[in-house]
Amino acid sequence: MESISKEVIDTELMLVTANVGSLFEDPKRLLSIWLEEFIAKITELKPQFLALHLQEVGGKTYENSMDHVQEFIKYLNETMGSMDYTYVRIYMDEDYKSVENFTALGNIYFGHKNICTLRIWNFLKHGWEDKLNENQIYTGNIEAVATKEKSKFPQHFFPECKWSRKGFMRTRWEINGTVIELVNIHLFHDASNLVACADFPSVYCKTRRRALIHTIERFHLDDKNGSVPFFCFGDFNFRCDTAGVVKELTANLVAHRVQSIKTDNTKIHYRNSIGNNILTLGKKEFSHADHQLKFKEYWLKNFDKELEPLTEILIEYPINFIPSYPFEEDPEMPTDYMSTRCPSWCDRILMTPQVNDIIACNEWKYDIIGESVCMGDHKVP
Repeated sequence: MESISKEVIDTELMLVTANVGSLFEDPKRLLSIWLEEFIAKITELKPQFLALHLQEVGGKTYENSMDHVQEFIKYLNETMGSMDYTYVRIYMDEDYKSVENFTALGNIYFGHKNICTLRIWNFLKHGWEDKLNENQIYTGNIEAVATKEKSKFPQHFFPECKWSRKGFMRTRWEINGTVIELVNIHLFHDASNLVACADFPSVYCKTRRRALIHTIERFHLDDKNGSVPFFCFGDFNFRCDTAGVVKELTANLVAHRVQSIKTDNTKIHYRNSIGNNILTLGKKEFSHADHQLKFKEYWLKNFDKELEPLTEILIEYPINFIPSYPFEEDPEMPTDYMSTRCPSWCDRILMTPQVNDIIACNEWKYDIIGESVCMGDHKVP
């Protein structure tokens, strides 16, 4: 929660980011749990303005999930409306057939009826909209919608040359007299643990950093729309220094490489003096003998380094919650990590240093939603 102000009008904001891909892979089991937990948090905190940024809307096969996405939007809209959130703006990038544009991002905003003034920016007219209609929902192909700016990252940015659904979508608001920008972003994942642990920064880390800097520079160079303080929150896919984590975990262990004819199946087993496997590392395997406890200890935060080179342009409140990814997608195992990746803080809420100038008080809370229930493979900051 943040409080922003101009003169005497303060507004409590709630900013939420959620990679919801796995929810739409198993909607019958997971969607209702997610929605119940999310609404419970809204009911508890009662923000005046809510921004929900979604990534991987619809899951891997959007065409099979469209009905579930529409039900998701309808439920949120009706439930928030019953709580007196009368201002609604929803942008869902659903045009999955457009390879050059599709990002699977969703930006959802709710303003409470008690907000005195609320305006939204038009990125094509380079000015504020004359009137903010109470309820505007944009789905399908939203390329022509002027009150958002959306872009997929250039194809040459993508590691392994696969042009996947990664990019950003931003909106700009004036809330009770204070201007802020809200940016949804989805950066590239680590395709292989073996490649990721070769060095730090890894090739994946360098690609994420390049795309993030590209996005920020794009905003700063936008002379027509100008530059304002912004929050950037989404799935940054930031990963721990895998090479450093492996070194930390394997001190006094012996490495045994198991080479397969198929290089993708190569594994490295790190064993103790009596031959027990303590850590197994493969392309999509990262498994420790004490997996469910080891990565919830504070030592791991020392290896969360991806943001360090960018701290002059992006800042973050201190993280005091466990890594947000990758959790089991099973309601019976809501607090367990999958043994596929090194648990990391992928999902973040960052901001420009200028945001400090518009925060009215220091009563913020930076945490995850649904720590004890299944929210899919990503917990929700």
